[in-house]
Amino acid sequence: MAKTRVVSIGGLKLGGGNPIRVQSMCNTSTRDVAATVAQIKRLEAAGCELVRVAVPDMESARALAGIKAQINIPLIADIHYEPALALASIPYVDKLRLNPGTMPKAKLAEIIAAARHIPIRVGINSGSLERGFLGTRVEQMLASVEQNIRLLKSKGFSDIVVALKSSEVNETIEAYRRFSRKYDYPLHLGLTEAGSGSQGLIKSAICLGVLLKEGIGDTIRVSLTGDPVNEVKAAYDILRAVGLRKRGIEFVSCPTCGRTSVDLEPIVNQIKQELSTVIKPIKVAIMGCEVNGPGEAKEADFGLAFSKARGYIFSKGKILKQVPVETAVAEFVALIKGS
Repeated sequence: MAKTRVVSIGGLKLGGGNPIRVQSMCNTSTRDVAATVAQIKRLEAAGCELVRVAVPDMESARALAGIKAQINIPLIADIHYEPALALASIPYVDKLRLNPGTMPKAKLAEIIAAARHIPIRVGINSGSLERGFLGTRVEQMLASVEQNIRLLKSKGFSDIVVALKSSEVNETIEAYRRFSRKYDYPLHLGLTEAGSGSQGLIKSAICLGVLLKEGIGDTIRVSLTGDPVNEVKAAYDILRAVGLRKRGIEFVSCPTCGRTSVDLEPIVNQIKQELSTVIKPIKVAIMGCEVNGPGEAKEADFGLAFSKARGYIFSKGKILKQVPVETAVAEFVALIKGS
C-alpha cells in the first residue's frame, strides 16, 4: 500500500510512514475542565498521543482554552450540528472532527476558512449518513466522503484526515480498502461502536488488525464502553500483535490444566496490575507448571513458573533462581522493575 500524505496535528506528524498514532476520546463533560484534564493526564500516562473531546454546546467550546493549557498532547474538537461551535473551538484546538451527516453544508465554507492552520477530519459514520446517496451503505459512505473532499479542495484546503466507520466489521474493512486504493489522505481507523468487554475488543482487533496488516491506517481508536484508558491499552496491544509498535509489557500465560498447582489467574492479574506502569517493551511469561515453564516460554524476557513447592524465575529459557511460592510474585515483580 502506498504511503499516505503527512498531516501535522499540533506538531505531531500523522501519515507518510510515521508511527501509527494512538488516540482516544474523553467521556467526561467538556464543561468540567478539571475532570477532563484529569482524564487526559491519565490517557497521556497510558500512551495516548491525541485526544478528542465532545463540544455539544458553547460552554464546552469556552472550556477548551483551559483544557488545552494544561495538557501535553494534541486536542481535537468533535463537532456536530452547530457550525458556531466549530468556529468557537478552532482557536483552541489542533484539529477538528466534522461529521458531514450532522453538519449543515451552508456554513462549511466559513469553517474551512477559519481552520486554515489546523487539519479537519472528515468523519463518516454509517449510522448518520447524509441523505441522497444511492447504493449499499459502503457505497453511500464513499460517495459522502468523496463529495466532502471535493468541497474542501475547492476551497483550497488539503490538510484532510478521513474516517469511514461502521459498527459492522466487514463494512468498515471494505470501506477503508476501497478508499485507500484511490486516495492518499491519512486514515483514522476504528469502529463506530465496538461494544464493551471481550466483544468490543474482539471486533476491534479483527477489524483494525486486518487493515493494519494490509498497510491501511495512520491512527487508531479502539472505541470501547467504559474507561477510555482501556482504549489506549487495547490499541497498543493490537499494534504489538501486528508487529507495528511496542509499548509496555506483552504478557503470556498458560491456559492451565490438571498439572497446575497454584491458582494462576489471580497471580497473573496481580502481576499485571503491579507492572501496569512499565512502558519498556518486554515479554513476560507466567506459567502454571514446569512443563509450561522455561521451555515453552523460552522467548520471554522474564518468566515465572510454578511447581507444587517452588517458583522458578527464568529469562530466555534459563532458570535464574528458585524461590518459595509465597514470595515468588514479589521477587518476580521486583526483578522486572529493577531491570
